[in-house]
Amino acid sequence: MRKIKEVLRLNASGMSNRKIAQSLHQSRPAVANYLRRAADAGLVWPLPLELSAAAIEQRLFPPPPTRANRDRTQPDWQWVHGELKRKGVTQFLLWQEQEYLEQHPGGYQYSWFCDRYREWRGKLDVVMRQDHRAGEKLFVDYAGHTVSIVNQHTGELREPQIFIAVLGASNYTYAEANWSQALPD
Repeated sequence: MRKIKEVLRLNASGMSNRKIAQSLHQSRPAVANYLRRAADAGLVWPLPLELSAAAIEQRLFPPPPTRANRDRTQPDWQWVHGELKRKGVTQFLLWQEQEYLEQHPGGYQYSWFCDRYREWRGKLDVVMRQDHRAGEKLFVDYAGHTVSIVNQHTGELREPQIFIAVLGASNYTYAEANWSQALPD
């Protein structure tokens, strides 16, 4: 508290923030912060004698305002979890579709939505450990959504199929684009 009083005293004498910082072994931003807080609190040098050190500190560093604990409605996480299993559904899409902010104007933002869903999902007991011996198993499938390829000469659009194979033990992944899912491909 003594340094704050000294900052105010030296500032009233016309000393620059740089000189005040050097003489009190403080950083210039700290000196500027003290002076800004004093101006906001309406404190000027000389300080009133009836103000104790605790009262000065209370005026310069008030506690943060308490936010009212609003009763906010939680989304139905079970429904969200089920919807995310569908193709093309994302958390952002569900947050928008629920029109959450329209129904609850003081409601939560997207980052909160994702954090709370992640917490809820972490409580699910869905662990299934599988041990595979090296070279014993190979998992193969074709990917769902693909991208279109344009033939540069004809302008024709074709959608290839993406073949994916994963070795069970090492999770080594192989992917290749084919024109169809036929056996020769």
